Amino acid sequence: MKVREEGEGRVRKHGPSRWRQWHKMPFAIDMATGGIRAVEVISSQIGDSPVLPDLLAQIPADQPIGTVTADGAYDSRTCHTVIPEHGGTAIIPIRKNGRP
Repeated sequence: MKVREEGEGRVRKHGPSRWRQWHKMPFAIDMATGGIRAVEVISSQIGDSPVLPDLLAQIPADQPIGTVTADGAYDSRTCHTVIPEHGGTAIIPIRKNGRP
């Protein structure tokens, strides 16, 4: 016998309600000072890697970017292209289904 969570039948019938949605807030931190240099608020339906160019664009051009450290969700051609354009070095592991 399968026990269902409260409201699961309603979700199946009517779809998810608005309160089940959330937002993500990717941000860039200066590791030397601990200060936040850039922040974005996005819907949970948007992936992480498309936001990186907007984050890097928030950092003024006269402020250097040393390294960009991120998880495998940022392992995309876009991210690996935009990081060097802003003068940074990417430290991003290969995603689980990725190839070198």
